[in-house]
Amino acid sequence: MTKFPTQRLALCAAIPLLAMAAPAQAQSVIGSGVPASLNGNSQERSIDFAEQVPASSALIILTENAELPDVAGLSVAERNSVAAAIAAEDFKGKQGQSLMLRGIGERPLIMIVGAARPDDKSPDWRAAAGSAVQKLMKEETELAIVGAPDPAAMAEAALGLALGQYRFDRYQYDVEKNPASQKIIIAGTGAGEAQMLWDNRQKHLAEGVRFVRDLQSEPANALYPQSFVERTRAAFAGIANVRIEILDEAAMRKLNMGAIVGVGQGSPRGSRMMIVSYRGASGPPLALVGKGITFDTGGISIKPNKGMWAMKADMSGAAAVMGTALSLAKSRAPVNVVAVAALAENMPGANAQRPGDVVRTYGGKTIEILSTDAEGRLVLADAVQYVADRYKPFALVDIATLTGSVGRALGDQYAGLFAREDAVADQLLNAAAESGEHLWRLPLHPAYAKAVRSDIADVKNSGVTDAPGASAGAHFIGYFIDESLPWAHLDIAGVDWNSSSRPLSPKGASGFGVRLLDQLARDWKAE
Repeated sequence: MTKFPTQRLALCAAIPLLAMAAPAQAQSVIGSGVPASLNGNSQERSIDFAEQVPASSALIILTENAELPDVAGLSVAERNSVAAAIAAEDFKGKQGQSLMLRGIGERPLIMIVGAARPDDKSPDWRAAAGSAVQKLMKEETELAIVGAPDPAAMAEAALGLALGQYRFDRYQYDVEKNPASQKIIIAGTGAGEAQMLWDNRQKHLAEGVRFVRDLQSEPANALYPQSFVERTRAAFAGIANVRIEILDEAAMRKLNMGAIVGVGQGSPRGSRMMIVSYRGASGPPLALVGKGITFDTGGISIKPNKGMWAMKADMSGAAAVMGTALSLAKSRAPVNVVAVAALAENMPGANAQRPGDVVRTYGGKTIEILSTDAEGRLVLADAVQYVADRYKPFALVDIATLTGSVGRALGDQYAGLFAREDAVADQLLNAAAESGEHLWRLPLHPAYAKAVRSDIADVKNSGVTDAPGASAGAHFIGYFIDESLPWAHLDIAGVDWNSSSRPLSPKGASGFGVRLLDQLARDWKAE
């Protein structure tokens, strides 16, 4: 018999013990368990209103033409110098134009910013102020803004400042210096009334948009269905007339929500449906339903790697409806709304659904899965049926980063609008014009509806060759909404993320939809 050395005998004896101990080393948390940051975003400039311009502030002058407005804060000599500079630079006061002047008087800076729109509509004080503050992100001095002609314009300028200076830098550790944080003062006659307008509405609208941008910007290891719920619940804490309902996977299975649970079954992070009701008026609510895919790999129908990082923002529709409800509730708007976030993470795990699977929805209708990458319409199918049945809204609007085809059709300036009725489309288009978030109506042709029908189920979620992708997606969602219910579908896949800075939205998450839907809810009420 061969004899093993003592060391080998000891090793052999230890192996069973190691094997027995292995299960205790199994990962007990989902993900690494180590947060990427414990910081918040860096401090921004606070916004105040005043009748007089502080003597030591840098001065930003908003104007809608080449004439220097009659504003306080400039001596006669300084006005003459500024007017000469305007003439020399052929400054016309158009949107996008700015003129930065130094060495005039005692002020560290005087900046002239154009507010005139190219279409000759009323001046855009929001965009003018937003573009100005972006250009002065590193200007280490207090800023004073003048030129907005009345309290409403001053409050609009404040909204532009709040949106324009947004930043998401909580994960940037190795930086030498943060952007400037000295305050901004909006000065002019009627400052007290402007402050009231800001406090009562515009400030809360800005908070809603910024809340959405924060959610969109978070990486998927930080934002997933349950953490989305927790952060949103915290945002609504203490606000009057708000009711929150959460459906977890067990609750959704009992309600036969096979579509939303099916999308999330490949992920260890369970799906959720979050319903936030704000009741500021009597009567039935306006329902706002958002797609909330906290990360979309495509599932088994996996996406290519290029650009997949951006799928962390595939929950932009869900964020938008929650940001809208937050704005309306905090401003105590006289409206009745119910906002629904259909939340899931689409991962190619061992338990993921497959192409060819059939799922049953809340209302009993069935869907053939031809592509697991057409998942947004699946979570919305259960959500729109549930809210229509349980909350009896007078109208329903869904919003989703649904299709790449809408971006190819409309670019990054317009979201796609689909509606069965002209009156419904007009409500959305009017709100778009008022809010500055643009929509373009696309067709819901009956032929496209036939294209989504399935051979073995009621409808199929992909594989449609006889209809444009965005229209097919809209028809799919519409299949689950009774034709008697006024309904619109917004496809925001081209406008949820900015590749470069804009006056009201720096590069990155746009927060699209909050200003639009806030305006819609205020204008469109149950009759």
